[in-house]
Amino acid sequence: MQATKRRYLLTIPTMTIGALLVAIGFNMFLIPHQLLSGGLSGISMMISYITGGNVAWLYLLLNIPVLVWGWFMLGRRFVIWSIYSVAAATFFLRVVPVIHTADDILLGAVFGGVIVGFGSGLALRYGGSSGGFDVVASIVTKRRDLPVGMIIFLLNAGVIAILIFFTKNWDLALYSLIAIFSAGKVVDLIHVRHIKVTVFIITTKTEELRQKLLSHPRGITIIKTRGAYSSAERDMLMTVRTKFEVADLCKTIITIDPHAFINIVETVGVVGDFRRPNPS
Repeated sequence: MQATKRRYLLTIPTMTIGALLVAIGFNMFLIPHQLLSGGLSGISMMISYITGGNVAWLYLLLNIPVLVWGWFMLGRRFVIWSIYSVAAATFFLRVVPVIHTADDILLGAVFGGVIVGFGSGLALRYGGSSGGFDVVASIVTKRRDLPVGMIIFLLNAGVIAILIFFTKNWDLALYSLIAIFSAGKVVDLIHVRHIKVTVFIITTKTEELRQKLLSHPRGITIIKTRGAYSSAERDMLMTVRTKFEVADLCKTIITIDPHAFINIVETVGVVGDFRRPNPS
């Protein structure tokens, strides 16, 4: 219970900071140069540039149907935090002034993308999103084990195509593509769910660990081992997890067996079903 409270106390300020960073990236780097961030925010920017509408309210309006879809596909916790993040970003978009922080359009594209990506990555890292294509990408990665940032980048390519079609301005489109690519790479650096690691656990409490770890949707292999120095027989549990899950996994292991030996190795790739099927 205390851990849950601490998690909430950490999540709220982190989500708020992430929303603030998204607004800073928009209003201080991208919007002054009429660049797009991609996704629904990019569409809201495009509509704003054409009609003179307010980006903040357009951003909120376009996110509503996507968040409703996410409610049914991703669960309440993710969407509740995403709603909070979108609402906070809408507020900060109204508060943060639109000013030319970088006179060079390339610097605006790169740093705007990095700041927006950092803000979006924080939201994803702590169980929510900044809305828009983040929600769509999270739905896709729930079914397919793919990098969130790269999916967002591919979805945003469609937004760039729309920009080119309506404005015929290739320079703005290409600079916007730089901003989107920068944001996507930063998201993947922070949101590390797709990076795999193999965890080897040598323990004397095999059954307790097995029962606890099987509550997660990942497979476990038990291998018999013998110490070269002591000749003592032990069990080694091998499991493949995402890097995002490693901290909680190690905490669980140490709680059950404080003397367990844990070796974590980054995994280049996984062939086969990464998720353990639910028992029928």
